[in-house]
Amino acid sequence: MKLITAFALSTALLGAPSLHAETIDATIVAGHPGVFRWVRMFPEAFEPAVNAALEGSGYDMKFTEQFGGTIAGVGEELETVSDGLAEIGTIQSLFDPAKMPLQNVTYYTPFVSDDPRLIGELINDLTINEPMLRQTYDDLGIVPLGGPMAIDSYLLLTTFPVESLADMQGRKIATAGAAVNWLNGTGAVGVSGQIPMYYNDLKTGVYEGVILFATAALPAKLHEVAPYITELGLGAQFAGSIGANKDWFDSQPEEVRQALTAGAEAAGEWYITSLEKGTTAALEQMAAEGATITKPSDEMRKAWAEGLGALAGDWAAQLDEQGLPGSEVLSLYMQRVQELGAVPLRDWATK
Repeated sequence: MKLITAFALSTALLGAPSLHAETIDATIVAGHPGVFRWVRMFPEAFEPAVNAALEGSGYDMKFTEQFGGTIAGVGEELETVSDGLAEIGTIQSLFDPAKMPLQNVTYYTPFVSDDPRLIGELINDLTINEPMLRQTYDDLGIVPLGGPMAIDSYLLLTTFPVESLADMQGRKIATAGAAVNWLNGTGAVGVSGQIPMYYNDLKTGVYEGVILFATAALPAKLHEVAPYITELGLGAQFAGSIGANKDWFDSQPEEVRQALTAGAEAAGEWYITSLEKGTTAALEQMAAEGATITKPSDEMRKAWAEGLGALAGDWAAQLDEQGLPGSEVLSLYMQRVQELGAVPLRDWATK
């Protein structure tokens, strides 16, 4: 009897499917080190969510993290994923305006919304579901998975108090990228700068202020050298999202593709929730450490916005000339953002 039982058991085990899942390897690339929120979202949210979604599917994933410039520096992630040197990465349109111009529409439409969740989710939705913006990713050989990386509303941090535009006359103000255009018509002199340089340059008088967001200003301790913080409402911005190499992604089983999308959704929620908490905490801490935080009058903000001229219109027209749907994307963005409840200081699509 014991022999029969043992034989039956061994036969059943031989005939049963393997209890071991097939492991799929993937490298994740990010130019910034792991201390940054948009990098931390991978180990803290994306990776566990992907494998949670794969439970019972017969697959699991092993991720190799290549952060902090190990195989790609800041702004090089797009090319690294596109070329297949990494399967997944941060695709930061902020650092690739030439290759992803349409995704940078928010940087040419300031004073629209201070809500990073609204801005991030809107551009993410347009990128995935609107062919005009999705085409950018298709041409680059990248699949947008989601997980939008938005930036909290930009502030003006200065060494002097700002009560009106007259206070800006002749002042040197630094910022990065397309945000330099936000100083047009203010009387200030725009200077291109980078966060690592801000503290010393402010301290030594190279410039007298910077335009930056709270969650970066606090860790950089800029309020120590530029203690006057003006909440202008320049607006939250879209900086990028999680992307995958298209050839690799398309070759994966459907269960894996769905899990990657679910992982990106979880990472996006983790990121924006963390950002929302971090923004409030950053402002409170800078105030507690001596910063003077003020909000300007509506008249000043309107004068600033009007003084920017046809900032968005010129950007859209340049893209139109290149054969890209700049004006269509601008109109669609302004329409959708207002449908979602934003009240822009200017309707950039009309003037």
